[in-house]
Amino acid sequence: MQNSDRRRIKREPKYCLDNSVVGDSWRMFRIMSEFVDGFDTMSAIDVPVVTIYGSARTTKDDPYYKLAEELAGKLAQAGYGIITGGGPGIMEAANKGAFEAGGVSIGLNIHLPHEQAPNAFINFPLHFKYFFVRKVMFMKYSMAFICMPGGFGSLDELFESLTLIQTQNVKPFPIILIGSDFWGGLLEWIKDKFISNGTINKDDLLLIDMMDDVDEVVNYIKKTVVV
Repeated sequence: MQNSDRRRIKREPKYCLDNSVVGDSWRMFRIMSEFVDGFDTMSAIDVPVVTIYGSARTTKDDPYYKLAEELAGKLAQAGYGIITGGGPGIMEAANKGAFEAGGVSIGLNIHLPHEQAPNAFINFPLHFKYFFVRKVMFMKYSMAFICMPGGFGSLDELFESLTLIQTQNVKPFPIILIGSDFWGGLLEWIKDKFISNGTINKDDLLLIDMMDDVDEVVNYIKKTVVV
């Protein structure tokens, strides 16, 4: 084997879903156990919960970190539980706001090779290996989605929720984008490309609300998600 071949092999990463020595049939038991654990834990929550999405890379001095913390705190004081991906950044801010307000703070942590470690402000923790199991928990138990600025993961969660509502696979629920300076360009692109090309209906945009003010978001949630 050439030296260059050895170096190339050493640099190949271990992918999370491919590095198990067990076969797919045995992997099903791990998947089933994650569903059972998730259903048992989440069904015990006796308050309506709101999901807050956002980037794991947002720093503590970022205005959106502070906004997520304030928003989660006010929602917790209003009687709502907060559910996040359980990691750092916006997720930590939202869990912190709910936790310090004395509310229900849920973290659905995912095992990743970087970025993701459970934050310290969770009183209902769950841990997942599989993204699709984790997504089911968000979709099944959340009564509203609040999307803060984020990356590919946040976009994935946003568009999956929109797809499920659009295709009538789930009951419609509020989807709120926080930060017109961040999300405004995306909505304009959707209008320009999706609607103009007929790939979605104009009314599909009614599934999304965009807001900047914390109190506006809290009041909207109070009107649409009954405690």
